[in-house]
Amino acid sequence: MKFFILFGPPGAGKGTQAKIIVDKFNYRHVSTGDLLRKEMADGTELGKKAKSLIESGSLVDDYIVEGMIEHEIESNPDAKGFLFDGFPRTIAQAESLDRMLSQRGKSIDKVISFEISDEVVFQRIKHRADIEGRKDDADPKTIQNRIDTYHKKTEPLIEFYKNQGKYYGINGENDLNAVSARVEKLL
Repeated sequence: MKFFILFGPPGAGKGTQAKIIVDKFNYRHVSTGDLLRKEMADGTELGKKAKSLIESGSLVDDYIVEGMIEHEIESNPDAKGFLFDGFPRTIAQAESLDRMLSQRGKSIDKVISFEISDEVVFQRIKHRADIEGRKDDADPKTIQNRIDTYHKKTEPLIEFYKNQGKYYGINGENDLNAVSARVEKLL
């Protein structure tokens, strides 16, 4: 069983590339954003808590996200591999994921990072809001908060995974097919 992290700022293309990878390699795509949106759509207590945090551009509490991730791994023991998209987002979450996998005799194989500028992040998120109707992506202040939160809390993971020798950066501003080809080589 393989474990990969698709990494990068919001709007970098993690979800788009995950769909391509899942179709080609049959890995299980674990998107914390999708899991949380499902909880919100179902109106669960977790969904209500998550909604207020997400709408302000903040991150959801670690224990909530980590519990969902662990449940996904446990619920899919026959999966060929997992693609984590949107997790981990902090050093604490990365350390928790390492412990979680280590208890199963596993570890992260590679972190594939889609590197794009803040300007492109802003454009892509705004465009996604327009075509998908995602209210959490529509407000410029929320978008800027998400970018700032990424730089402050998530970007330190680059060094964390570089120190483990698992970090692979890709220019996420390249053509979709070029990015996909590079990802496929890394897998």
